[in-house]
Amino acid sequence: MSTTEIELSESAAKRIATLVAAEGVEDLKLRIAVSGGGCSGFQYGFSFDDAVNADDRLFKREQATVVIDETSLDLLRGAVIDFVEDLAGASFQIRNPNAQSSCGCGNSFSIG
Repeated sequence: MSTTEIELSESAAKRIATLVAAEGVEDLKLRIAVSGGGCSGFQYGFSFDDAVNADDRLFKREQATVVIDETSLDLLRGAVIDFVEDLAGASFQIRNPNAQSSCGCGNSFSIG
């Protein structure tokens, strides 16, 4: 995994591994995609996938694998994928250096 492209925190890696184990599907990966929409212009999408497409890049830490397509990677380059648990709940969070602003929910963002 290249930390200059995507960094997967230890907390996120542990949570992904736990969720994958609970699904019981071999070779399952967390897919992160960016699509148009949301309240700020772009939105993050999270899903589990056992397929790897020709334009996908894999990022691994311990037993966890994240897959991101090349188009989404252009908007996520340098981001940190984290898993945070607090009084408000538990969720994956993306600290994206390319986002100039984001909405209150943290699931959508805008770039210049």
